Amino acid sequence: MGKVKKIHVVIASGSLLVLALLFHFMDMAVWKDIALIVATFIAGYSIAKKAIQTTMMKAFSIELLVTIAVIGALFIGEYVESAAVTFLFLFGAYLEARTLEKTRSSLKTLMGMAPMEATVLKDGEHVVKPISEIDTGDRILIQSGEKVAIDGKVISGQAFINEATITGESIPANKKIEDQVFSGTIIDNGYVEVEAEKIGDDTAFSKIIELVEEAQESKAKTQKFLDRFANVYTPGILVLSILVLIFTQNFELSITFLVIACPGALVISTPVSLVAGIGNGAKNGTLVKGGEVMENLAKIDVLVFDKTGTLTKGAPEVTGLKAFDMEESEFLTITAEAEIISEHHLGRTIVGEAEKRGLALTNEPENFTVEKGHGLYATVAGKSVVIGNRKLLRKNGIDWSPAIETHAIDEEKKGNTAIFVGVNEKLAGVISVADQIRQEAIGTIQQLKDAGVKQTVMLTGDNKHTAEKVAAQLGIDHVFAEMLPEDKVNHIKRLKAEGYKVAMVGDGINDAPAIALADVGMAMGAAGTDAAMETADVVLMADKLDKIPYAYTLAKATVRNMKQNIFVAIGTVAFLLAGVMLGKIFLASGMLIHELSVLVVILNAIRLVRYKQRGQGEKKQGRTAIPEVN
Repeated sequence: MGKVKKIHVVIASGSLLVLALLFHFMDMAVWKDIALIVATFIAGYSIAKKAIQTTMMKAFSIELLVTIAVIGALFIGEYVESAAVTFLFLFGAYLEARTLEKTRSSLKTLMGMAPMEATVLKDGEHVVKPISEIDTGDRILIQSGEKVAIDGKVISGQAFINEATITGESIPANKKIEDQVFSGTIIDNGYVEVEAEKIGDDTAFSKIIELVEEAQESKAKTQKFLDRFANVYTPGILVLSILVLIFTQNFELSITFLVIACPGALVISTPVSLVAGIGNGAKNGTLVKGGEVMENLAKIDVLVFDKTGTLTKGAPEVTGLKAFDMEESEFLTITAEAEIISEHHLGRTIVGEAEKRGLALTNEPENFTVEKGHGLYATVAGKSVVIGNRKLLRKNGIDWSPAIETHAIDEEKKGNTAIFVGVNEKLAGVISVADQIRQEAIGTIQQLKDAGVKQTVMLTGDNKHTAEKVAAQLGIDHVFAEMLPEDKVNHIKRLKAEGYKVAMVGDGINDAPAIALADVGMAMGAAGTDAAMETADVVLMADKLDKIPYAYTLAKATVRNMKQNIFVAIGTVAFLLAGVMLGKIFLASGMLIHELSVLVVILNAIRLVRYKQRGQGEKKQGRTAIPEVN
């Protein structure tokens, strides 16, 4: 029965009840009974139909209990009760559908933001095309007030873009040449030309909608248990109502027992909370992949962080060069040439420094080999080059004097990463690179501890001195340095074996194994990153740490809301059954209280739609002076 049709039926049956009341005051008993019987059949048709359908599928539904009770009420001539029960049940179902729809409003808002067309620059002309006709590589023109239709890279112009649909952040982001833009965002001010890289279902915006749809349909462990419970509970109530009839010989009491025991509020107690919580997260740039993830996230007591790109900005800079037996420019040139095809962030930093100094990088590296977690090998202009940490160079027979080691340690104590470079089996120099701690990092760690996280842990491949300096500045409880990806996995295993519920926060690519192993894997700043969306249980679309305590407290609020709803549902049924057995509650009044409990459960869940993290964490973070790691 569609929504429009259902409301028409509710109005018709409700009108007949009002008409029956008028007939009662006019002493027109026959017409009153006719109005009540017609109202019963109008409202009861869809209930009975669903009861028959579920019974044929060998399932026991609430509708079956109501249908049997209504037939019994008609049989004994209790037309007021039969009409009131069917109307209240149908009206309650209508309210439930409408309020559930409201909790899904974040998804509908997202879908409403999806652009339908875009302006394509082709042969010097502006052509407006439907989204379905845009191809990868097309040049898209976007102006103030327009929606971005594709994921791509800015190749001309500059604009402030509202990315709230992707990141949950309402402050417009300044986008210039080489920056990424995402479908579904809106240009507040400016003009950009964008080269389309992802279109249609491949865009980050489409993936967000898909993820939220899947998450809202998925079930939590509690919900799965309640579904199994309802399948046992319904036939159990049928048996109990028969026993009540046998022992009391009171047919009306038996029917009342049957209706009052309907677990309507219990059945919806969990899904409405989950839909509201997941919808709130999506609206605020936090994608929680389903009910079970939400429950697991609420139980987390250890939060493990990657360092680079998570606790730090992931945009390191060269802070010092120390060359031995060659000119500094020659040393930087040969190192940058070896790193030019490297995808590692430190390698890109070295290449960027060389380009900033105007050094010509003319030689292509040969025999390029990466030793994961340690560094790389390459041949540049006939010279053998090894770049990496101490272990890698010493493994290749390259050593250095105590004075050089002292220099490297001093740099590390300042918070720098020391990169050792060997050329032709001799140490050529040390490059110092530093990353900056994120502005909101200290406040985020404190918020997590205030919210109930017992331990914060940092796992990093960086050196011990830099790692300890960062951990001390942020107030992180435990730090483990010089770790390979497999070491991070083993550490997660150890924490889980000790009985902790562990969440791992990383970039979703380099830390994918650890993220996948954790009880809850969280990928941060992952807008547009397919691997992050697929690997992580929670995707934090904004590149901000404060989304982590938000996701954690939202999960706890959602689970708390579920428990409140279950308590209301079970408490109402217990109260009603006690009232029925004591002769204080009757069919129509009991059904009214029952439907009110359903409404209370739904309204309680809707509070999650407006949930906001308590406290003034963002303001505190804004006032906190964060030292740089350099």
